[in-house]
Amino acid sequence: MEAAAAAGEDVGEVAGAGGDLEAGTLLAAYRLGLFPMGLGGGGTGPLGWWSPDPRGVLPLDGLRVSRSLRRSVRRYATTLDAAFDDVVAGCADPSRAHRWITPEVAAAYGRLHRLGWAHSVEVWEGRPGERLVGGLYGVGVGGLFAGESMFSRATDASKVALVRLVSVLARDGDPRRLLDVQWRTDHLASLGVVEVPRAEYSALLRRALAAPQPAW
Repeated sequence: MEAAAAAGEDVGEVAGAGGDLEAGTLLAAYRLGLFPMGLGGGGTGPLGWWSPDPRGVLPLDGLRVSRSLRRSVRRYATTLDAAFDDVVAGCADPSRAHRWITPEVAAAYGRLHRLGWAHSVEVWEGRPGERLVGGLYGVGVGGLFAGESMFSRATDASKVALVRLVSVLARDGDPRRLLDVQWRTDHLASLGVVEVPRAEYSALLRRALAAPQPAW
């Protein structure tokens, strides 16, 4: 999720350019294993449709939760879909390195959220609604959850969001579910993210799309 803007313009990862960010376009893209991100510096250039090879995925039974992360899970409160726009704004903070979420991208995912396709996990210090310290958002289509971005303003806050996300996706035990994080980074690898070749990802995606959406 966080490697998107730093990945560079490897033409082997860009399947096409142009198009729009309408809900139907986005959903069709995710069903094909594509996701949008601007081409050029900071990911804010012309719209590109990306298909990394290899692809970063997090097996739901492979999440690594350290002892310190377990303490953080107990420290923070988490919610689902309670402050979607605030989470996207946190991910789009212009002070962050490799920022790639433009106002147009934020608006597009806001529309998807209101249609029931995009979801967020919020992490709060204190009671829910008091101080938002981290979170993540992404798109759910069938058994696929395509993670788009995460942010953290306090120790382990984005990791806590990921722990909550995995608990939601794994709740019914359906083995077809797929958590796509786009690219594997050292940070994500420490949490259990692995790389799979594009052909394997396509097979996992087809399987996931046949599964029902989890309850949010």
